[in-house]
Amino acid sequence: MTVTPIEGTGAIVVEPDWALILTDEIELAAATEHWRRVTTEMKDREILTPANAHAIQRLVLAYVVYDRCARDVAEHGAVTKPKRGNPKAIARLSPYFTAMREAGSDADRQEQELGLSPRRRAGAAKVEKKGRRVTGADTYLKPRNIA
Repeated sequence: MTVTPIEGTGAIVVEPDWALILTDEIELAAATEHWRRVTTEMKDREILTPANAHAIQRLVLAYVVYDRCARDVAEHGAVTKPKRGNPKAIARLSPYFTAMREAGSDADRQEQELGLSPRRRAGAAKVEKKGRRVTGADTYLKPRNIA
């Protein structure tokens, strides 16, 4: 799978090759869409920086895991039925439901760290553009052209 940078964001943060992490085609497409949505919003708000690349990747994976588990919970329910024929078997909370809640909590925490949650949006500072430091000596010292 070739990685295509999102318009305007790929120069700042390159999208991971999701095929190295995910195998399901639906999840690959979902990861790309989540990545595009998050990086575009961060770029528009001027808070996208290369240092955020892995944090954004963790956020996208939390979204994908949440969606995966939510599909199973929607299909089979939040509680697993006891096994037939075993008098000691009891209904238990689905491990997919537990994983879904953990992924949701992870995503919430990561959104806060990245300044994406509604409560934290105002507090997220713009990325400072590093300019060239100018000193007084710059007016006196000129570069030599060696030809």
